[in-house]
Amino acid sequence: MDNEDFRRWSKIAAEWGADYRASVRERPVRAQTAPGAIAAQIPSTPPEDGAPMEEIFRDFEQIVLPGMTHWQHPRFFAYFPANAAPVSTVAEYLVSAMAAQCMLWQTAPAATEIETRMLDWLRQAVGLPEGFEGVIQDSASSATLAAVLTMRERALNWHGNAEGLANLPPVRIYCSDQVHSSIDRAVWVAGIGSANLVRIPVTGHLRAMDVKDLEAAITGDVRDGYVPAGIIASVGGTSVGGTDEVAAVAEVAQRHRLYLHVDAAWAGSAMICPEFRHYWAGVEQADSVVFNPHKWLGAQFDCSAHFVRAPEDLVRTLAIQPEYLATHGRDGIINYSEWSIPLGRRFRALKIWFLLRAHGLEGLRAMIRDHVAWSRELAKKLEAHPQFEIVTQPMLSLFSFRHVPQGIVDPDRHNLELVQKINDDGRTYLTQTRVDGRVAIRFQVGQFETTRDDVMMAYEVIKECAAGLGMAAA
Repeated sequence: MDNEDFRRWSKIAAEWGADYRASVRERPVRAQTAPGAIAAQIPSTPPEDGAPMEEIFRDFEQIVLPGMTHWQHPRFFAYFPANAAPVSTVAEYLVSAMAAQCMLWQTAPAATEIETRMLDWLRQAVGLPEGFEGVIQDSASSATLAAVLTMRERALNWHGNAEGLANLPPVRIYCSDQVHSSIDRAVWVAGIGSANLVRIPVTGHLRAMDVKDLEAAITGDVRDGYVPAGIIASVGGTSVGGTDEVAAVAEVAQRHRLYLHVDAAWAGSAMICPEFRHYWAGVEQADSVVFNPHKWLGAQFDCSAHFVRAPEDLVRTLAIQPEYLATHGRDGIINYSEWSIPLGRRFRALKIWFLLRAHGLEGLRAMIRDHVAWSRELAKKLEAHPQFEIVTQPMLSLFSFRHVPQGIVDPDRHNLELVQKINDDGRTYLTQTRVDGRVAIRFQVGQFETTRDDVMMAYEVIKECAAGLGMAAA
């Protein structure tokens, strides 16, 4: 592909993207293909000769597109969103065209310095105090792993990386059962082991870890020869929004000199609205905080904001500085590859810059406030319906419910069938979870272009699909 072909196909791709976004509301939200249907249309061996772009692009439209679940669909109410505001997507075009590897200041000075400024903008936007410094990680999973590695190294007096863990005492990490599964994976990768991830019982409507049980677990582990290393607090857990009392957890952490990481991957974006900051009151006492602008703020995936109070601890844990990565003759620079696990880094800060400048904090606040209000409105409508019950009340824009008509013998199976029927309908997309061992259906509002009408259509779809199942059951 020469430069003229590159120009032509770039324009075609951009036009296709705009057309796609304009028409996505008319498509089924979840892919309607059977497993293996896409792979069956692709040759099992690589091509020996090149094909014209016309053919490749035609295959993209005919083979790839039918097999895509549309995350930018305004009636995507499953999981949490992975938003890509149009202005953020434009920034990604530019990042892809430049194709810079932004591992060091010298390999991309603008990327490094804009990242520093954008993380400080985000720090101010969510109300974190001065003293926190930030880095963009690819996802909250990576940020959490970095935090777990840091708390492990601090607890072992920085001997873990150098000596390995075999001859060192086992360290313990504490969290509730409401945290994301990425915490489990982090303790695996960090060599701590799932047996040393201590689950603290939860209490209250927000399913916060019981700080008395947390204190007792730490004290008991010290007595038994373990080394408590850190606590991971949840704000807006993935299942039903489980949220710890961060201030109370921080007091325990400080009393025992433990590292405190706050995982607010989804809910942290809502903290640009001052009225929601009570959900993480005490966060200023944390050592590490993560939230994902790619979830609810509209920054195209991937883009995770990781804030730390002591970046020197993070760098001491992660940085390797061979001569070939040295930046000579420059003092006071930041090399963000020393703040993250991968060496390679993309220019993720550009999409935050474009996004915040195009929408402003007030525009983003209005979107989040609408999502919260519409979710609460839907929860009230379902609660008023005689065949539905609200399992967990809205935490921001996330709640869970069940269909409980009379005569249903197996409510769990019934509600799983309802989720499947809703998703097969195509007009909306929901997911399930378990609350106290029983199946519940999750609903969250967060897609960048969702309207109230989209949320109310979901209500009609839920009722229609439930009525169909009810008649079948009768």
